[in-house]
Amino acid sequence: MMLNLNYIDPTAFNLGPLSIKWYGIIIAVGILIGYFIAQESLKYVGLHQDTLIDVIFYSAIFGFLVARIYFVIFQWPYYMENPAEIPKIWHGGIAIHGGLIGGFITGIIVCKIKNLNPFQIGDIVAPSIILAQGIGRWGNFMNHEAHGGPVSRTFLEQLHIPEFIIRNMYIEGVYYHPTFLYESIWDVLGFIILMTIRKHLRVGETFILYLIWYSIGRFFVEGLRTDSLMLTSHIRVAQFVSVVLIIVGLILFVYRRLKYNPPIYKEAGPLSWPNNKVNAK
Repeated sequence: MMLNLNYIDPTAFNLGPLSIKWYGIIIAVGILIGYFIAQESLKYVGLHQDTLIDVIFYSAIFGFLVARIYFVIFQWPYYMENPAEIPKIWHGGIAIHGGLIGGFITGIIVCKIKNLNPFQIGDIVAPSIILAQGIGRWGNFMNHEAHGGPVSRTFLEQLHIPEFIIRNMYIEGVYYHPTFLYESIWDVLGFIILMTIRKHLRVGETFILYLIWYSIGRFFVEGLRTDSLMLTSHIRVAQFVSVVLIIVGLILFVYRRLKYNPPIYKEAGPLSWPNNKVNAK
């Protein structure tokens, strides 16, 4: 399997009639790396190493399904005319906000069934999620998609990015903003920050800060992209959702501190499904 950095073919290799895409490989790698990091975090709070298996398995499956449904909803005029395209995920078309919504809801349900504290589990997996997102954006790069508007080669050279990125941002005769790279760097930086400060935060706050951090970066990067899902002719769906998540995150952060005063993450130990007394001191 050779990788030509001058022009990257989205297909990594073929297995008979089946084409294996770099996008899928990179997404899988991101999920696996995130999983192993989260497994180490389980030890820190004293939870069993099998705790995350069901949470991640079902969240990934339903998150993927909701990501597709979310995309189809906001492209409904096209899919209404071409309903046979709806299940053809290999033609592209998933939305990360849809995946997050589906994954979070599923995760909460699994936590309820398993008698786990969803805020504590959220703290454990939040750094892994944002790192996986940062890695996953390189899948967009391999697909030559999710880029920004036209720029000059000089502009890209002034960013001091590797030459192979510049060459692969030259798409159909035009250089484009490497928005995948902007978001990837933002996500990796978020991972480093969350892993550094998590032990000093209260239960639930790492996850909340993840929502806020990711949403701030996504809001600005989305403004540069040319393939945004649109809520109206002027409002991008991802920017609208990002603003909502920032506001919800800030309210939730303050409310939980004032109402429940949850324990410090590193001191909490294993927590069960929350009620009005679980996280109070």
